[in-house]
Amino acid sequence: MFPRSSLLILILALSASTLVAQSARGPMMGGILSPPANQRPPGLQFVGIEQKLNGEVPGDLEFRDELGNPVKFGDYFGHGRPVILNLGYYQCPMLCSELLEGLVGSMKALTLQLGQDFDVVTVSFDPRETVDMAAAKKRDIMKRYGRASAASGWHFLTGRADQIKILTDAVGFQYQFDPKTGQYAHATAIVLLTPDRHIAEYFYGVEFSPRDLRLGLVQASQGKIGNLTDSVLLYCYHYDPRTGKYGAVISNVLKISGVATILILGTFVFVMVRADRSAAHRGLGRAT
Repeated sequence: MFPRSSLLILILALSASTLVAQSARGPMMGGILSPPANQRPPGLQFVGIEQKLNGEVPGDLEFRDELGNPVKFGDYFGHGRPVILNLGYYQCPMLCSELLEGLVGSMKALTLQLGQDFDVVTVSFDPRETVDMAAAKKRDIMKRYGRASAASGWHFLTGRADQIKILTDAVGFQYQFDPKTGQYAHATAIVLLTPDRHIAEYFYGVEFSPRDLRLGLVQASQGKIGNLTDSVLLYCYHYDPRTGKYGAVISNVLKISGVATILILGTFVFVMVRADRSAAHRGLGRAT
């Protein structure tokens, strides 16, 4: 008969190898990097993302919120919460709305609470847009998000061209106006900022993995949000700026798997030894 202990070791070994294989496949799938301006198609020479990780975003930039109140960019920091910065424009016919919908979908999957654990700041880079446009966009997004009290954590701003340029330059967000269509060509990304306004990560595209978004927020919070599970995941998964995603660190996964295997085997041996002793005692009792 096949020994139970050998069977358990085989199962654990197969499970660990499967975990490592899955981790090895994931991290390097097609990232978005901006080629040099002279290699971009006509009309897109100034469109892309120039990453400025760890750079500080000025806090004294002046905008107006969706209620028309004058605000400074730094007003949304200093509360110990990370901030998701979303740059777009409210009259965008396609990409900006898709990005916001994708962000809402990812945020719905999180247990982290908007306005308590993190904030979102959406800034229009079109200086022609108005407070009314910002307010209309906020109403639409809050309806889609559908969580009570979320409005206090998501802010929709408009501003002057000079203030917008300083902000977009600070985070490396490049866009270009097409006078023929009256629209902007621009990249699609969100920027995660630390509570002290430093750039932590960039996530590209119009849809975002809830796992990656949560890990990014936990890491950007500098330890102020998250739990033990998040700490373990951040040990096993690291942010790759080339892909804008989290990928497994194989050596760390192996370490965790090894420790887990030892703990499980130790527990199994302990239980089996106790069971054998109990059986021996029962047999001895019947013999007497």
